[in-house]
This record gives sequence, structure tokens and C-alpha cells, in this order.
Amino acid sequence: DGDWHRVFDPMASSLPYGTFAPAEVYDLDAVQTGRGDRDYWRALAYEAGEDRCGSGIVKQGPAANILQLHVPTATSGGTLASLARFYERLARHLVEGRELTPEEQVYSAYDAVQLLPVEPTTVYEKGPAFFAIQEPVQAEDTEAGEPDLRYVDEVTAVLRRPDTTNWGYDVVIAGSAAVSPTLLETGRPDELVDLAVALHTFPTGPIRLIADVVYGHADNQALNVLDSEWFAGPNMYGQNLDYRNPWVRALLLEMQRRKVDLGFDGVRIDGAQDFKFYDAEARELRHDDGYLQLMSDVVQEVAGCRYRPWMIFEDGRPWPEPDWELSSTYRAVIERQPDDDIFQWGPLTFAHNTPFLYGFWLRSWWRIRQILEHGSTWISGCANHDTLRRGTQVSPELTINTRLGETELQILDKAYDNPAIKMLTYCAFPGVPMDFLNASMRAAWGFIRNQDDRYGVKVVSEETLSLVWQVDEEFYPLAANFKRLKGLGFETLEELRRFMDLLPALVEVTDYDLETISSLINGVEPPLAGPLPMDPPTLKRVARAWMDDMHDYCNVHGWANRLDPNQTSYNVAVREFRRARRWLRGDLREGDAFDYLRPVDGHAVFASLRTSPDGAEQVLVVANMEGGHADLDPVHIDLPGLDPHGWYLQLRTPNIGPDYLGGPITLTDSSGVVFTRGR
Repeated sequence: DGDWHRVFDPMASSLPYGTFAPAEVYDLDAVQTGRGDRDYWRALAYEAGEDRCGSGIVKQGPAANILQLHVPTATSGGTLASLARFYERLARHLVEGRELTPEEQVYSAYDAVQLLPVEPTTVYEKGPAFFAIQEPVQAEDTEAGEPDLRYVDEVTAVLRRPDTTNWGYDVVIAGSAAVSPTLLETGRPDELVDLAVALHTFPTGPIRLIADVVYGHADNQALNVLDSEWFAGPNMYGQNLDYRNPWVRALLLEMQRRKVDLGFDGVRIDGAQDFKFYDAEARELRHDDGYLQLMSDVVQEVAGCRYRPWMIFEDGRPWPEPDWELSSTYRAVIERQPDDDIFQWGPLTFAHNTPFLYGFWLRSWWRIRQILEHGSTWISGCANHDTLRRGTQVSPELTINTRLGETELQILDKAYDNPAIKMLTYCAFPGVPMDFLNASMRAAWGFIRNQDDRYGVKVVSEETLSLVWQVDEEFYPLAANFKRLKGLGFETLEELRRFMDLLPALVEVTDYDLETISSLINGVEPPLAGPLPMDPPTLKRVARAWMDDMHDYCNVHGWANRLDPNQTSYNVAVREFRRARRWLRGDLREGDAFDYLRPVDGHAVFASLRTSPDGAEQVLVVANMEGGHADLDPVHIDLPGLDPHGWYLQLRTPNIGPDYLGGPITLTDSSGVVFTRGR
């Protein structure tokens, strides 16, 4: 038709300026040929043997435990290259026999690292673009006033380094085979390969790398980069994808294959319950389990090793139905796929858990029983990117377990890095334990996304309780913290809290009318702090400053000097205990026991007795999950099958002194002990 059109490459492997910019031609064969972990992949193929999966294909099995992290906040550099350098430095320190710092301990003793999504995400809704064609000096204008590139010999591209912040889940699908340029120092995907190499060649044994794949939805920005055939209609996140379109189906699977071929050992599928299609005959939406199976069947190849990765699904169906917390089995994918090592996130891992509310553990008893009976293929643990964020949104007016700390910040920190929960998860529960880096670093965390223009203020209004749970008078005044908000006039935490306390109510009562919100803010007496008079553009500036400041505040490097070496050393010991007893991953067997002590009497004391499959060792765990003190002798409690003789103390929570080796003890909130004995 004589007009110019941009044709984006959704399958690109390198996008130095993001999805909405030209792709880079990239020699992936050279990347694979030169990678430094080829021996790891060769050994994997050799040790597994060609018959394990048939046709010479290796099947990757589950890890012993997982560290989940968000690359931009995982190191001071905030890039994949920075993270790779951190692991290389940690490896050197271990080889040299150095004593690890508390910060280094937080990253150690893991079998796997799971990255929050590293795909290219949305861009600034109102610009600036990272790639833009500068208007030519000599060009005929079209009727729309845009330069007509048919009449120019050359154009100038204006490039900006991608600098958006995002927690990774706001994807546009296009470019999912590539790596977000915001995570790259060089703009090129070699950095992801370098991280895989650093992990796979770790001196204490290979650390596996797990991808987080987000194909259950697309942000509305995807409409500007993909053809309409990709989409099946809107949803709460943006757009549904048309999984029944064979073309879309094939391209999604190919994106997955290309991304994982960079060196991932496992794949987590985000929001698997959102993979749906409309059944016209039944007139209802159905889960596309056939497509989920195809995702599990994708064969990867790295350094000549053909394999199928370990698959983990986050699937809480029938979410988002109102009763999903009661009715979800968290086993829908496990029961439908033939592999015996298909995993799902378990009930205490999925979004909504609040272990700092009184009564949480006894209210969750029915779910705990499910974990014990068939949790061997569940990811376990209470701390991840979803649960920690949900914790920051809980009203402090609820019945909070104040025994966890003296301030809200201390309470939240200990709730999601809790020694008794770690003991229960690692020494008693089946499944694969997972920890979240920000929780283990006792760092801040929240919803991170600075691209919004239209709804940015509304998003911030939903995060304002972070000022109660994660910011106090010690941290706000520090020069490195909240620089942008201070520059807008919020000089003290009290001033910022007063403004943010009002914002959610104004968003609700005005039905998110920014003009009315601004007018009401201007009329508050005494006047609010901040950039007054307020108007919608200024309100958006405040929201953007919040997001950028919170992103910086959540970087774990800034919290490292607060770590308690007793707590980090204990966490390492708990992880090593589990890694040395991988049989604990299995479900409870005949002769095992798990119960809470009765009468409850103001505390929830859980006890577990497990025996190794070969009968050579027993593990006894006794932990006070919440409540007042409990006086007891761990080896003489009322637990079926417990023989009181021959036990040796292996672990004690940090609040129990080193002189305790056994016998009667007073267990306070969040304290516990682990004993073992041979048989």
C-alpha cells in the first residue's frame, strides 16, 4: 500500500534495546561452542545413560533445594554478569578455605537457583522509547504529521539504554527467547550462559539453573508487537494467548526451547492455571492440559547433551474462583502428566500465606497433612516472591504474632526467615524446599514496576502498607534510601506515611479519578508534604519516584550488614542437613509420625519422626511454631513409635544456647531442635 511498517521478530535471541527495537543477528552456535560448562553437560549425559529417557535423551530430576532470586535486586550490580561474578567469587573463597561472610552464606548450600523471569518485559507506557527513529531533516510529512521515510536516503536512530524496573512477570511474549536487556551489562545473552557456567562448575558440586517461564498471559503492550492471531481476548493481566492456534502453539514451544537451550536445567511454569481455551460446544473455558504436556515434552540440547528439564508448575486451579484456597488440590498437573517427577508449588508456597498471624499453623493443619501424605512432588517453604509481597499488604490491625519481634519490620523479617519454619521445611516435610533471597537476606520486597502511566498511581496505592512493614525511622533517613521521594518534599517518614495513608482511600472513593484525587490532596489541612499543588502529572511523578526508590531499597546488598551470623550459619546447617538426607523428600511412610502436642495450651508445638527407607537412621524434629513457651523433653514426648534412647542433637535454632545437648528444654516461639539416631 506504499506505507512503511515495522515488522518485529518475536523469535529473536538478542534484543539489546528491547522487544520494540530491531533484533540483533546473533551467533548462538559460537556461544554454545565456547561455553565453559561443556564437561558438566557431557557428564550429565554419561551418568544418566541413554536408556533413562529413551532415544538418548536425559531426563533431569528434582534438586534437593532451591534459592529463588530476582536478578536486579540480587547483587549491587543488578545484572546477570554481576550475579555470575558473585558466584565466581564465592567459589574462589570456598576453594581457598575462607570463612564465608553472612551474605555469602545466604547464597550457599543450594542445589539449584531459580531466577525470576528474565524475558524482556514491558517498556515505558508513555516513553521514552529505547529505540526511536529521529525525524529526518528533509522529509515529506504525511497527513498525520509523521515523517515519510520513502523520501529520505538515511535516518538516525536514537538509542537509550533500557532502564525499566520490573519483577519480571509483565511480559509481552515477543522476544521471550531472548534476555531482557535491563539485566545485561553488555546487552547480549552471553551473560546468562556465563551465569550457568559459574553455577554448573561450582567447586562443591554443580548448582542447577531454573528458568521461570511466563506464557499464561501477555501485557496489553503485546498488542503493539504481535499479530492479532496470538490473542484470545482480554484477562485481568492483559491478554489471553490463543493456545489452540497451531501456529501460536508451535512458536511458544520454540521460544521455550531456545531460551532453555541457553543452559537451564529446570523450568518453572508461571500461572499454569491460566492456560485455557474456550470450548464452544460446552460453552465454558477449559484448562489446556494438552499444551502443558507439550511444554514438558520439549527436548533441549546443550553441548551435545539432549535432555528434558525438570518441570515445575505453579497451578492453583480453580483460581481465581472465590473458593480456590479451599478447593485447590495443587495436584492438577501432577495427576495429568505421566512423568513421576512433575512438581507443583504446594499449598504453603502458593501466594496467600501469612505465618505471622496468630493461629496460622493450626489453621493450616489440614494442608500440612496433605503435604505429609503426598508432598513429595511439591515445592515447599513459606517464602517466595508472591508470599513476601502479600505479607507486606496485611493490615497491621489484625492479630499479629508480636513474639516475632518488637517492630513490624522485625516481625515480617522473622516470619519469612523463621528458624522453626526452616527446621520444619528442611528436616520434616517432604518435597523440595525453596527459599527466597530477599526473605533470607531480611531485605525489603514488593511489587516492582515503573513503566505504568495510566495505572501507576493505583498500583502504588496497593503497596503503601510497605511503609509500615518494611520501612522505619532507622532506614528512611539514610542518604541512600528514598532519594527521589525526599527530593519531592517527603523529607521524613512520617510525612510520607501521612500522604500514603490517604492515597488508597482517595483512589477508592474517587473511582481512580486523578483530577479529583489531586484536588482533594490540595485541600487537606494541615497541608500534606510533597510537591504541592498536586495535579495528575505530579501525582504520577510521585508514583514513579516510589517505584524507583523501592526498587533500590529492595536490593539485598544494602541489607547485608544487618545479617545475624548465627541465623545465617543455622540456615546453612539446616540446608546441609537436608542435602545429606535426600530421602526426606519422600512422603511419610508407615512407621513415620507427625503431630502437634496436645493440649495446645497457648502454643503450637509440632513433632515429626521419620525413618530413612533403609531403616538406618531416624530424624526427630520438635519445634514451637508459634505461641508461648513449652516445657518438654523432646525424646519423651507423646509421639507414636518414638523410642527415647540413643538420640543425638544435630540442630538447634539460634535462640537455644550451645550448652544444650539434650534433655528437658523450654521451647519459646520459633524455636526447635533436631535429633538423629542410628538403628
